[in-house]
Amino acid sequence: MKKGDTPDWWYSDGPVPLGARALSGVYGGLVGLRRKWYGRGWLKPQRAGVPVIVVGNVAVGGTGKTPLTIALIERLREAGWKPGVASRGYGREDAKAARWVDARTAPAEGGDEPVLIALRTGAKVRVDRDRVAAARALAQAGCDIVVCDDGLQHYRLARDVEIDVVDLRRHGNNRLLPAGPLREPVQRADECDFRVVNVGSDDVPAGFGEWSMRLVPGEAQPIEGGRPKSLATFSGQRVHAVAGIGNPERFFNMLRSHGIAVVPHAFADHHTYVPADFEFGSRLPVLMTEKDAVKCRDFADSAFFSVPVRAELPEAFWIALFDKLPPKGHA
Repeated sequence: MKKGDTPDWWYSDGPVPLGARALSGVYGGLVGLRRKWYGRGWLKPQRAGVPVIVVGNVAVGGTGKTPLTIALIERLREAGWKPGVASRGYGREDAKAARWVDARTAPAEGGDEPVLIALRTGAKVRVDRDRVAAARALAQAGCDIVVCDDGLQHYRLARDVEIDVVDLRRHGNNRLLPAGPLREPVQRADECDFRVVNVGSDDVPAGFGEWSMRLVPGEAQPIEGGRPKSLATFSGQRVHAVAGIGNPERFFNMLRSHGIAVVPHAFADHHTYVPADFEFGSRLPVLMTEKDAVKCRDFADSAFFSVPVRAELPEAFWIALFDKLPPKGHA
């Protein structure tokens, strides 16, 4: 099994190795103890002074949190809010340092997802291992609502809305790590206000109590600058498709659905790219996700394209979400 791959048994009925089951029991005990401390009030969540929406996963793996976070920022702005984004900034070199992130920040310093969010939205973005401190810094900077990119398990930050984002695999075998993909017991997902199911670019109906999210691709953007190209331009052509995300196959299938002949290159989530990674032996267009593209800006040439996606959710979802928020001016 390669680095970044998920064990076969996580998303199947296959047998779980004894060692993984034993470690899962230990992990579950620690998770349960922490939940108990917060549940009984021995540890108390801290308010940021403004409403907080947490977008996260009960299960590990990339499921589309970043496109949903971007969509949230856009809809909140349309409703008159001034949103900011708090994130841990996974993968940055100095994980202990808190900092502001903008479109020009190097992903090694700010994290690939925070840089992408700043680039796409222009919102204030704060990365900090302490999400309470990040949210309070955003509030002091003039934000009147905070969207926390990941952080369902960061109980110390009090929140007004929780969104669990899954893909069509849902929570797999419903076992805790490492026997399964769950960070917390599956019952924790039921405690969230919303479960959003990333159905990719398909029109797949959500289950009861779920909301479907479609990721609609836009035009391919040349990373070094220039005029964008429609995906139809690449139809019938072979391309190198690059994805260092939680579920690379979802990106490859999206390109295939547009008639593109994909030569797939899957990397581990949050992979740090170097030019040697692109020595594929053939000179073809390179299409990659936006999260990958922000890490290739320093060496990308005219063959490199970023494929942006836009999250689409039912209008009823947004109505339900805003109904959960306190009135503006109340935290």
